[in-house]
Amino acid sequence: MADEITAQLPLGSRRNEDIALDMMKFIAMATGYGKTGSPGAGFQGGTVSKPEDYATHLLDLYGRCLNAVEKRK
Repeated sequence: MADEITAQLPLGSRRNEDIALDMMKFIAMATGYGKTGSPGAGFQGGTVSKPEDYATHLLDLYGRCLNAVEKRK
């Protein structure tokens, strides 16, 4: 099934979801978004103490990234 989806995309194209995921990973790693402790790059998405809270912050960030990518097109 994945091959069928990939075959429909023009060469060099990426799905919005993939772009948003890469964007989320970059922002989360570069800034320490949602983690406890000291900020990574002068910004932090809030301090959390539980893994569930951290996961929620990452899912929220992914949604924001996907929204930004979809608005771009």
